[in-house]
Amino acid sequence: MRASKGRPLLFITIAGCVFAWALRDAALPPTDRRFPSQEQGQPSPVFTPAHRTALDAVREFFDLRPAPVQPIAFPHNVHLSRGMRCTDCHTSVEQGPVASIPGVRLCMMCHQVIAADRREIKKVAAYLSRGEDIPWQRVYSYNPSAHVVFNHRPHLRAGINCKACHGDMTRQTTAVRAINVNMGFCLNCHKLKKASTDCTTCHY
Repeated sequence: MRASKGRPLLFITIAGCVFAWALRDAALPPTDRRFPSQEQGQPSPVFTPAHRTALDAVREFFDLRPAPVQPIAFPHNVHLSRGMRCTDCHTSVEQGPVASIPGVRLCMMCHQVIAADRREIKKVAAYLSRGEDIPWQRVYSYNPSAHVVFNHRPHLRAGINCKACHGDMTRQTTAVRAINVNMGFCLNCHKLKKASTDCTTCHY
């Protein structure tokens, strides 16, 4: 009796697996045999807004991403407590759209002398000696399909403090995504500051 009762459940399970596999295939963009690179999971020369899988689409829609792992545990709180400013290291924010991530030479301008015996500083020195830059991982970014262009310079001109978008860095060691800078967050701030909410202000 038990075996006969278990058969419908087994059948339903198998049918569910087959259905899920069919959905997976349906979610994948069709392969064009003229471009064998597609079969290897490489970008196709034919433009398509489709995602490789439904899971990729869900991740992008909900902006789900793993926390970046930094090569060096940079303590923002320590540097700021010494009287440094964000722009001392992120030098380009006052000149252009992108907040530059400090290069190894900029770090070593201070750390050839300061705390040179610390483990993390020795890692920085090792990058310099190998002629490599530190592979910092960006904490804040937008998915390409959002077509967002963000310019730091007009925000600084308007007197927006860095912590409005990045959180209180005096309380952070290695940078984390403390604030979800999504469209709702940006629009609320623009309305509050009476800044433009026209789509082309931020999207291209």
